[in-house]
Amino acid sequence: MASPYTGEKDLAEAVRISWLGHAMFLLEDGAGHRLVTDPYNDYVGYRLPDVAADIVLISHDHADHSNSSVVKGEPVVVRDPSPRDIAGVKISGFPTYHDASGGSERGPNIVYRWEMQGLVFIHLGDLGHPLDADTLRDLGKIDVLFVPVGGFFTIAPAGAAQVVEALNPHIAIPMHFRNEACGFPIDTEEPFVSHFSVVERTGKMPAYISRDDLPEPVLVLIMDYLT
Repeated sequence: MASPYTGEKDLAEAVRISWLGHAMFLLEDGAGHRLVTDPYNDYVGYRLPDVAADIVLISHDHADHSNSSVVKGEPVVVRDPSPRDIAGVKISGFPTYHDASGGSERGPNIVYRWEMQGLVFIHLGDLGHPLDADTLRDLGKIDVLFVPVGGFFTIAPAGAAQVVEALNPHIAIPMHFRNEACGFPIDTEEPFVSHFSVVERTGKMPAYISRDDLPEPVLVLIMDYLT
């Protein structure tokens, strides 16, 4: 059964989300914005995508999240948490860590919050720890959350589920998990998904999200990579 979120919608009212693999997504709206998150390099296992954008968000400088050269065009590349407005897309970053030891193992990580088409998106990057009360408060209400669920390099699947519960988005989209393309020593999406009762799969299709079809309670929307 097809997900209701894969039916094509007018981008004057919706944002189209394509998962390109790992922590890399392309978001497009009717205003012509094209935003890419955490572009990877070729050792991750996915075929490098043919993609152009005007904004690229980099959560940290590890090669599997910071290959901005793969993105065509002349994008503004954001690598720090300073708030900014890029052609009408409001972006804020929140300093966090890639591990549970204050960054001593894997360094810093930026959680990004941005707005497109009246929707609030959060990308957790390679978050390696629970979010503190101040960050939870500052992130505010969330429509769509991109959450790493594979563990080992990031927060463990059960911890990722707890982060989703704490943030309470309308939609949580898993990323950074093992599949037939990515053979990293991390879990598949299944241990994370087992914590939720409302789950849908898009297959190899983009998802279309608008304010009119935001679900309650949180929906876990599992996408297949498109590269």
